[in-house]
Amino acid sequence: MDDIKIITVYCIIEDTMRTLGHTSHYLAQVSDPEVLTVAVVSAMYFQNHHERALCVMRGMRYLTKPISVSRFSRRLHALAQWLEYLVEVICSLFAHGSAFIIDSIPVPVCKRVRAFRCVKIDGRLSRAYFGWCAAKKEKFFGWRLHLICTREGLPVAFQMLPGGWHDLVPIHELTFRLPEGASVYGDKAYISAPTEEALLAEGGIKLVAVRKANMHEQNTFEEWCDLKWYRPSIETVNSQLEKMGIERLYARTNEGLSIKVLACMLALVCINL
Repeated sequence: MDDIKIITVYCIIEDTMRTLGHTSHYLAQVSDPEVLTVAVVSAMYFQNHHERALCVMRGMRYLTKPISVSRFSRRLHALAQWLEYLVEVICSLFAHGSAFIIDSIPVPVCKRVRAFRCVKIDGRLSRAYFGWCAAKKEKFFGWRLHLICTREGLPVAFQMLPGGWHDLVPIHELTFRLPEGASVYGDKAYISAPTEEALLAEGGIKLVAVRKANMHEQNTFEEWCDLKWYRPSIETVNSQLEKMGIERLYARTNEGLSIKVLACMLALVCINL
C-alpha cells in the first residue's frame, strides 16, 4: 500500500465533496469521504474486497474511528450517487486533447453454466447478457464495460451495457464529451463506415479502427503509426482493471456491482494521474 496514493484518494474525494457543498452527518464518527476512500482503496489493493480493506485500514490508523462492516456497507450504498457524480466530474476533467482510445472489457456476474440460476440477472429471459470476449476467446455472462481513456490511462467516459451487445452500441454516448476534431482509436470491433461518417458529421470525431487483412480499404501509414502508439495504453488499463478484480466482483446486487465498478474508475484515476 502506498501512503501517497491513499492520501491522494482522500484529498480528491474530500476536496470535491466540500467544494460541492457536502458535509457529513454530525453524529457520524467516520466521515463520508473516509467511507468512499475505503471503497477506492479496496479496488486499488484488495480486488474490491471491502471487509479486508476496512480491516487493514482500521488497523493502520487510516480511519479516525472504527466502523463495522455492515454499517460501512449501508453508508457506502447511501453514498452511491455521490460516488457516481464524483467519477463523472473527475473524468470530465480529462476530456481534452486530440487522441483517445476506446475498448471494452467483460464484467461477469457469475459463471456461464450458472446463468439460468442467477438472481441478479435472469439468464432464462435475458439472452443479451451472454457475451463473447474475442481477446480471451471465451464466453461470459454479465455486463460489458465500455471505456474511453487518454494515452496516460485516465478514463474519460465509460458505460455498462449487457455483455451480448455490440461494441458500437454506446459509441455516440461515449464520444459526446470529446472535443471537436479528436481521434478515437479502437480495435477491429469498431469497424463501421456508417458510424465513422456519423461521428465525423455530428461532432467532428474521427474513429480509427484496425482494419482486417481481407478488407479492400486498409489503414494508411499514418493511422498504423498512431494505432501502434496509442493502442497499448488501453491494454495496460485493461490489465490494471483485471488486477482490481473487475472480472470477479462478488456483489449480491446490481447496485453493489455498480459501486465497485465506479470505485475501479476512481482508483484508475488515482493510479495513472
